[in-house]
Amino acid sequence: MSLARETAPPVPDVFDPRRYADGVPHAAYRTLRDHHPVAWQEEPEVLGWPAGPGFWAVTRHADVVRVLKDSAVYSSHLGATQIRDPDPDDLPFIRRMMLNQDPPGHGRLRRLVSRAFTPRRVDRFESVARERARTLLGRAVEEARAGDGACDLVAAVTDDYALLNLADLLGVPERDRQLLLHWTQRVIGYQDPDEAGEPVLDARGRPVNPRSPARLRDMFGYAHELAVHKKSHPGDDVMTTLATDPELAPAELEMFFFLLTVAGNDTVRSAAPGGLLALAEHPDAYDGLRTGRFPLGTAVDELLRRHPPVLSFRRTAAVDTELAGQRIHAGDKVVVFHASANHDERVFTDPHRLDLARTPNPHVSFGDGPHICLGAHFARLQLRVLYEETLRALPSLRTAGPPRRLVSNFINGLKSLPVHMT
Repeated sequence: MSLARETAPPVPDVFDPRRYADGVPHAAYRTLRDHHPVAWQEEPEVLGWPAGPGFWAVTRHADVVRVLKDSAVYSSHLGATQIRDPDPDDLPFIRRMMLNQDPPGHGRLRRLVSRAFTPRRVDRFESVARERARTLLGRAVEEARAGDGACDLVAAVTDDYALLNLADLLGVPERDRQLLLHWTQRVIGYQDPDEAGEPVLDARGRPVNPRSPARLRDMFGYAHELAVHKKSHPGDDVMTTLATDPELAPAELEMFFFLLTVAGNDTVRSAAPGGLLALAEHPDAYDGLRTGRFPLGTAVDELLRRHPPVLSFRRTAAVDTELAGQRIHAGDKVVVFHASANHDERVFTDPHRLDLARTPNPHVSFGDGPHICLGAHFARLQLRVLYEETLRALPSLRTAGPPRRLVSNFINGLKSLPVHMT
């Protein structure tokens, strides 16, 4: 054994979702990148969820990209994409989602939904998103002035902004739009009691996976009803395109609705307040954006690098392989950590410095390889518009108290962001 290995610090835990309520564990990520770039993590019972077999944590940028690009070795299909293993009875159902498939099946589904999720359709939403941002920010400023001068940007602006933009793109009627937030909180925030509420237990007293068929019946039932409605009342929206596509089976449409509702909503819902928090913590950067010293395009990507909406994604080794000198066996879980890769000193100079002019900026906040985020263009547009309107509405941006973070090792979410509305 080498001296470097003998003196290496112990492997820190980056699995426990409760760690992330206090902030992204960057010090632990740095230890892993420097000394244990592919490190075994235990999966103890946490928050009522049963223990698992453990997994390999991948934290360096180059290794994360390698895993995400090589679907033949690191499969999304074998065990799906969440760290926790799904119930074996649920796995065939969960594998039907595009997110949990490998090429070539994944490519077919991606091509089908790409017909609906076009840049032209997304770009037309810019004026709608801008008016929505102005309205929400204006209302928040008025309410703050009538009170103590502060407000929670998550509750007052970013939650509704992400939700209503997605509802417009999908074509969800106004009366049903809060359902999208309810489903997102249930599926994404299941580790956080504030988001998920009381867990639903099975006959043995164990929590029921929020992605199981039993917990998704209401969402799928709604997707079916909406598709029937769109066939007779078509609109210029994604659900109309999907519902009238003869190549798309009803079960595939339901899964697309699930994926777009949850991933489409929570990407912006998590990234937007994270970016605003970074700007509030760096007043010089905020002022530089307001005065045009920094280009907004590069700023959006730097804020995404700084605060990726997704913390981790899981793959399963399809064959015996080696990564960063570590032997990995077929069937092992391999989990990439986006926030760690985005702060890898081997790729990003001074990675903990907010550099709104940073270029190049090869962050992996939207993933990489065949599963790179289909809605990245839509997300960037929404974030750019929101930041533009915030700069216009608020001469300065300062926090009015500590933010509250989501208890999750999956989503890099903020539950509240109190700011002074000056």
